[in-house]
Amino acid sequence: MEMKISKADWLFLFFCLLLGILAEEAFFRGQIGISYIVFVMAFYTVFLWRYRRFPFSHQRFGYLVICCIWLLATSYLLNDNILFYALNIMVIPGLIIFHLVLVTSPKKFQWAKPVFVIYLFSRLLEAIKYNAAFAALFGKGLKQGVDEDKLLIWKKILIGMLISVPVLLIVLKLLISADTQFERMIGGIPDWFRILDAEGIIRLITILIYTAAFFGFMQVLVKKQIKVMMQQADTQVVHLDSIITLTVLIVINTVYVLFTLVQFKYFFGGTLQGDYTYAEYARKGFFELLFVTLINLSITVVILTFVNHTTSVMKRMTQTMLTILVLASSVMLSSAFLRLHLYEEVYGFSFIRVLVHSFMIFLAVIFTYTLVKIWVEKLSLFHFYFITSLIYYTTITVVDLDKIVVKENINRYQTSGKVDVHYLNSLSSTGVLGLIELNKIDQNIPDLRTILQERKNEAMIKSSPWQSYNLKREQVLTELKKLELE
Repeated sequence: MEMKISKADWLFLFFCLLLGILAEEAFFRGQIGISYIVFVMAFYTVFLWRYRRFPFSHQRFGYLVICCIWLLATSYLLNDNILFYALNIMVIPGLIIFHLVLVTSPKKFQWAKPVFVIYLFSRLLEAIKYNAAFAALFGKGLKQGVDEDKLLIWKKILIGMLISVPVLLIVLKLLISADTQFERMIGGIPDWFRILDAEGIIRLITILIYTAAFFGFMQVLVKKQIKVMMQQADTQVVHLDSIITLTVLIVINTVYVLFTLVQFKYFFGGTLQGDYTYAEYARKGFFELLFVTLINLSITVVILTFVNHTTSVMKRMTQTMLTILVLASSVMLSSAFLRLHLYEEVYGFSFIRVLVHSFMIFLAVIFTYTLVKIWVEKLSLFHFYFITSLIYYTTITVVDLDKIVVKENINRYQTSGKVDVHYLNSLSSTGVLGLIELNKIDQNIPDLRTILQERKNEAMIKSSPWQSYNLKREQVLTELKKLELE
């Protein structure tokens, strides 16, 4: 890859180096908190400077994606949930890459098509190639003015040193075994090199990797290149036979309709049937939800995408069968929702149960749109699924589901006198705030004051760098310091 580096490119490389330093400071110096949103702000500042004269495409959808990115990054400042803390470390960079590729792609290029995934990975591959070419160009620049004979000598010396390393390791091991005094002398060699800071070297390497990633990726995005073969690949769709598909739908729907009719009272009676325990009852509903998601929804999407209807009669029959399938799935989804609610009334709320509840509501929205799509063909499934999933994930991340769990458990204690303080203590900082609230209500709850005392002792000796600043954790620290437990 031939390239010409202008003064603006060198300046951009310098900004990428500053971004690399900030990334290392933000993500490797302590628990991530305010540092994530600081980095995102700096990253988009550099991006917008680099593309200040660039005509962006897909701007309306791009605004939605960037809003979600900023909200997810802000959640590291606002909330303290360990699940979303871990997930967003991967989700946010993925969304940033998607957003940058999206807004720099050609205006007529449809992001809701599978070919966009190929295009996205081609951009990443081009970034790697660009960095390799830049490194070669940089190395070539260093060679200028250097005697070729001397350069060849240094290359041979380096090769000789690399070859001697494995031999030297074997010889040293034998000599150390043969002489104790030699072993003591060799053992003291690391002290001679304490001037070298291993941690500093690792941090330098991390900064250089970040710098190369930012520089290479944003440099190649300037070029809007889409291969014709990628556009043609999108039109090569495999079609399923409509008669076979209709037969499968009729068989499946017969089973679902019979099952729904026989079990309708069992689904919505609100009481346990047979010898089921509450745990078995809830798990059974969860697996129904899993099957609804993986089987019924998948079948519907595949048929809507790949079936080729030969006649209008076959088309209407297929639409009718798909409608029955979606409605039967909705009945099962409602059953699972009610069963989990019954389980919560007996055993209380937890983060996983609230998360599953929210996911059921999300599936209800998905099924509703899918039902409309069955009869309105021009609608795009992937377009809606992606946007809805993005909004759903951003919402549950920012809303702080732990707060709902804590509130419901406190309400349950006030009505039934039952609460699991150890579970609340296992939650994020929101759980600790719930324990403090319970202590105000009743100081005689078993193990409550012991847990709070341990938390207070930890808070008094704990110090965090600026990167870890989090509003929820600061609120907990303030409340614990004010707490009188003696």
